[in-house]
Amino acid sequence: MEPVHVAISALAALLPITNPVGALATFAGLTEGADRAAIKRQALMTGVYVFGILAVFTILGTLVLEGLGIGLPALQIAGGLVVGHSGFGMIVAREALTDDEKTHGVTKPDISFSPMALPLIAGPGAIGVVIALTARHPGVLNRGAVIVAALVVAGLVAVLLRFGTPLVDKLGPTGLGALGRIIGFLTLAIGVELVTHGVLAVAH
Repeated sequence: MEPVHVAISALAALLPITNPVGALATFAGLTEGADRAAIKRQALMTGVYVFGILAVFTILGTLVLEGLGIGLPALQIAGGLVVGHSGFGMIVAREALTDDEKTHGVTKPDISFSPMALPLIAGPGAIGVVIALTARHPGVLNRGAVIVAALVVAGLVAVLLRFGTPLVDKLGPTGLGALGRIIGFLTLAIGVELVTHGVLAVAH
């Protein structure tokens, strides 16, 4: 597959899994009452951390698999289950963060790395996807294509968190919930596709 197609596939998979709009609602809640400078800085740093996490696993993820003796089919099945579970949770409107994570996030002076970048945005599902893509499409150019897709997603996250707070107020809980369910359905479909690829690979 051409690197351009790999980049497009990576972008199409990462956008619903990272769910920037859902992250925006959480970010707005956790930074409520903070000054504008702090919100701007944390929005930017969240994007930086998201890119860093995804880029590291894009570059080193297959090495970790080889070191642990994990094959691509097993990763696809495990990653698909994680992604599908995340998507199903969005469809049934399950909370993205636990009560303990929310409490910890509210009391932290900086939420950009945890809980925003990890585990909310660049969590196990997104990490599993970039590792699976680089394992399925090896080569320096294809890894670069996945990194470019990660950069686009991280940039979108940073911009949306920085300027999107009015969107939360405009959509309201009902609008955000409906949008989250649509994204959740797409995420669930990606999870099913990953599991299907893994099962077919094992069968052959």
